Amino acid sequence: MPYVEVNGQRVFYEDSGGAGPAVLFSHGFLMDHTMFDPQVEALAPALRCIRWDARGFGATQEDGAPFTYWDSAADAVALLDHLGVDSAAWVGMSQGGYLSLRAALAHPDRVRALVLIDTAADRDDEATIAGYRELLATWAQGTQAERQEVAGIVGAIILGDERLAAEWIPTWLAEDPQRMVAPAEALLGRDDVSPRLTEIEAPALVIHGTQDQAVGLARGEALCAGLPDCRALVRVEGAAHAANLTHPETVNPALVSFLDEVV
Repeated sequence: MPYVEVNGQRVFYEDSGGAGPAVLFSHGFLMDHTMFDPQVEALAPALRCIRWDARGFGATQEDGAPFTYWDSAADAVALLDHLGVDSAAWVGMSQGGYLSLRAALAHPDRVRALVLIDTAADRDDEATIAGYRELLATWAQGTQAERQEVAGIVGAIILGDERLAAEWIPTWLAEDPQRMVAPAEALLGRDDVSPRLTEIEAPALVIHGTQDQAVGLARGEALCAGLPDCRALVRVEGAAHAANLTHPETVNPALVSFLDEVV
């Protein structure tokens, strides 16, 4: 299995290889690199598709220490260094978008383009954060039955698809509950980078589910409006939070068209 030591973490990644331009995929909270299977199937081998598991998720072996999405962006840049990739198109879903935006701010020369799926530049309001903290406390300290209930709630928010939720929930329940603490703090405590969007010069595509309960469509619209070179906002009708996974038939053509244009 391919691993790389970056910033004190042992990060798992997959690289389709090839001579085409590189595309770096960063997954959402509770997910892992496999959530981009439909996109890699559509893009490789014409494009070099690189996927990785962020701290706290999948096969990556992290130290459990607190971190921020600025740290996650640094992890991703270090992975590109390891692979000898000077710049890539960054595709990020939810938390993957949070770290991709921060990479564009901290390492603009490494970000050729941005594809931002069901994500935002701002932070959640205090009421939402409080609600998520209650779910986190139940997840970390509750009984298995309570964790099962939380997983069902979260699965509905992220996926909005009972079949897909049934595939992912056992993976979540199999994890040590404490593994979620540091990633959840990164999610809930993230800073608001919306005032800095004008600094990002990379061309961008925003993709957003119309039924996203975690990050409402209006926040995706604000993200596109705030980016100087946002080429389009793709509204994915009926999609919840993980639009690329649940509605690849809408997402993939838009993604392919945009990448053909910018990379």
